[in-house]
Amino acid sequence: MSNSTREPGSESEKNGESRQAHEASSTNAATAETAGRADWRRALFHPRSVAIYGASDDPAKTSGRPVPFLHKAGYRGKIYPINSRRDTVQGERAWPSIAALPEVPEHVYILAPTEAVIDAVDECGRAGVSVVTILASGFSEAGAEGLARDDKLREISHRTGVRIVGPSSLGLVNVAAHLVLSANAAFAEPDMPGGKIFVASHSGSMIGALVSRGKERGIGFAGLVSVGNEVDLGIGEICAATLDDPEIGGYLLFLETLRRADAIRDFALGAAARGKPVIAYKLGRSAQAAGLAVSHTGALAGEDDVTDAFLKDCGIARVDTLEGLIEGLPLLSRVAPRSANTPRQRRVGVVTTTGGGAAMVVDQLGVRGVTVQKPSTETFEKLTAAGVQVSEGTIVDLTLAGTRYTVMKATLDVMMAAPEFDLVVAVVGSSARYHPDLAVRPILDSIDGPKPLVAFLVPEAHAALVTLAQAGVPAFRTPEACADVIAAAFARCVPRPANSLARNVPPDGADRMLDEMEAYALLDRIGVPHAAAVAVDAVNGAPNVALAYPMVAKVLSAAIAHKTDVGGVVLGIRDAQELARALVQIRENVARHLPQAPVERILLQSMEKSLGEVLVGYRVDPQVGPIVMLAAGGVLTEIYRDRSMRMAPVDLDTAREMIGEVKALQALAGYRGKPAGDLEAVATALVALSQLACHPELNVVEAEINPLLVRHAGEGVLAVDALVRLG
Repeated sequence: MSNSTREPGSESEKNGESRQAHEASSTNAATAETAGRADWRRALFHPRSVAIYGASDDPAKTSGRPVPFLHKAGYRGKIYPINSRRDTVQGERAWPSIAALPEVPEHVYILAPTEAVIDAVDECGRAGVSVVTILASGFSEAGAEGLARDDKLREISHRTGVRIVGPSSLGLVNVAAHLVLSANAAFAEPDMPGGKIFVASHSGSMIGALVSRGKERGIGFAGLVSVGNEVDLGIGEICAATLDDPEIGGYLLFLETLRRADAIRDFALGAAARGKPVIAYKLGRSAQAAGLAVSHTGALAGEDDVTDAFLKDCGIARVDTLEGLIEGLPLLSRVAPRSANTPRQRRVGVVTTTGGGAAMVVDQLGVRGVTVQKPSTETFEKLTAAGVQVSEGTIVDLTLAGTRYTVMKATLDVMMAAPEFDLVVAVVGSSARYHPDLAVRPILDSIDGPKPLVAFLVPEAHAALVTLAQAGVPAFRTPEACADVIAAAFARCVPRPANSLARNVPPDGADRMLDEMEAYALLDRIGVPHAAAVAVDAVNGAPNVALAYPMVAKVLSAAIAHKTDVGGVVLGIRDAQELARALVQIRENVARHLPQAPVERILLQSMEKSLGEVLVGYRVDPQVGPIVMLAAGGVLTEIYRDRSMRMAPVDLDTAREMIGEVKALQALAGYRGKPAGDLEAVATALVALSQLACHPELNVVEAEINPLLVRHAGEGVLAVDALVRLG
C-alpha cells in the first residue's frame, strides 16, 4: 500500500441504545496539544515509528508477538517497546513510558490489560501520538461498565485528537510497507503473499484466516485491518483512507454488525468511482431490531435483512460463503455493476468435461435464481462447424473429449461469442488435477474474451487453482462458492449517490402511536388511497352511519397496534343489528385481553373487494436510516416472509423491481390467464410511502399499510388498515 492522505467521506454514528453519537469533525478539531501531529491516515499504515505499549519479553505470549513480527516483516521505521517493569524486551531496549521516548511515536499498539487502557490512551493523546490501536477487550461488549470505558475513549480522542482503532483489535498489516503491527499468531508464518486486496474485518482472527487461506490459493493482500469495536475509526473511515492507493484493486469486508453506515456508504461510493469492487460477508443475524418494532415491517426487517438492503444500495456485493469472499473479487472486476433501472441479465452458459460437476453448479445457481441458458440452435451449429460434437442439451457436455486443449478452446471461443450468454462457466473434472494443460490452459487463454469466464474445478486441484488465481481468472473450488459469487456479481448495482438518499435517524425520546383514523390522515397527505372510514362511539354506536353493508368494525385506539390479536375486529357485518352486536363483542374481547385499555371508539369501513393483498411498510433503522418494504399481505405475513426491501426513498423503476421479487405477487400479474391486478398502482403507493424519508418534519419512524388491497388492473389500490409510529 502506498501512502494516501485523501480525506475520507463524512462520518456519523448511531448505535441505538448501546452507543452515543460521535462525529469525526469534532474529533479532528485541533487543539494546542495536537499541533504537529502526523496525519492519522499516514500514521495508520505508514508510520515512521511505532511503540508497542505493554510489550512482553516472552515472544510466545500474545503481547510478545508484535516486536518480532515487525522485525521479521522488515519494518524500516523505529520500534519502541514500552514496559515499565523491564529495561529490555526480547533483547532490545525497553522504555518505561511514552514520555520517556526520544520522540513521539506516530502509531502505538496498546497491549495493556483492560483496566490500564484508558490511562495508556490518555498518555498517548497528551503526548501527540497520531493513532493508537487497542488489543484489549472488555469495552462495549461488557455491559454498562464497558460502555462507560467506550465513552471515556471517545472523550480522550475528542480532547486530544488521537485516533483510535479498536478496542478488541488484533492489529493491522501493510504488506508494501513491511508493517505487521499485529498480535495474530497467523503472521508468524513466513512469506506472506502480496496482492491487490485490502481486508477490513470486525473479527481479528479472520484477518489471519484469510491470509492463510489466501496463501494456499495463491491469493495475496495489500493490507489488512482488524477494526474491533470501532469506538472511533470504523471500517468506512479506514477503507476510505486507502481509496487512492494504486496498490489496492478491491476490498473484502468481514462484518459482524453495521456501525457508521454513512461512512461505509461514502467509502463504497468512492470505491465505485475508482472501479474498485467491494465484497462483503456478514454475520450477526440478530432479532433485536425486530423485537423493538411494533409493525410486521419491523418484525420482518431484522438486522440482517436491513444490512442486505443497505449493502445492495451501496453497490457492495454480498456473499454467503467464506470461499466466495476469498475468491470473489476477480469476477467482480469483470462483471460491471448494473446501472439503475437497467434490466437484470443473469443468463449463464455452462461447458463441462464432467456432467456431475456441472449439475452441482446448475443446482446452486438455480437456488440463487440464476438462469442456466441452453445454447441456441446457431450456437450448436457453430460448435459443429468448429469440430465439436455434443448433444443439444442445456449443458454443453464435452465428456472426455473436453480434456483436449483444442476441443475446450474451440468450445469456449464459440460460447464466449454467443449472444444468449451473459457469462460462461467452465467446469473441469479430474484433468484439472492430473493434466491441467489440457483443460485448464484453454481457460487461461480465453479469459480476455468478450464476456466473463468462470472456472469451477471439481477435484482438489491446488496447482491449477493457484495458476488461475495468479492469472486473475475467477476460479472456484466449490460449486456453492461459484454460484454464490456469480449471483452476487449479477445482483450488484451502481450505488445511489448520497444526495439522493435521506439519512434521518430515529429521534431520541418517547414515541407516539397514531390511531387508524390519524394514520389515514397521514396517507391522505402523502397520496396513498384508503377506504372510507368513520369513527363512532363504542357504547352508543352509529345507527345512521353513511357506509354500505357489508361492513367491518375495528377497535380504534393508538394503544392497540394489532387489533386482531385482541379480538378487536369483526368482519362481514350485514345490518344495524349485527353492527350493534359487533360493538359489544369488540368491547368485551378487548376488555378480556387488555383490561387496561378502555375501548372508547370503533372504526367502521365498508368491506372492499380485491384480487389480492400486499403489505407496504416504512421504517427508520437506527443504523442505516429509512427503509421501505413490500411483502405478501395479511395476517400470515411474518410466517411466509415473502418480501423485498430497499433503502428509502425509491423511484418507480425500483418499486417495480421490488414487486418482481415478491413471489406471491406473480399471481397478480395475470398468471396463467387469471385477472391481472393493478401492480402499477402498488408501485406508486410504494414510492409514495418511501417518500416519508424526505419529510423529517413528519417525524415518522414506522409506518405500515397491511393490507393494501390490489384491485383489477386500472382500478388502483386501497389501504384498509394503517399503523404509524411517530418519534
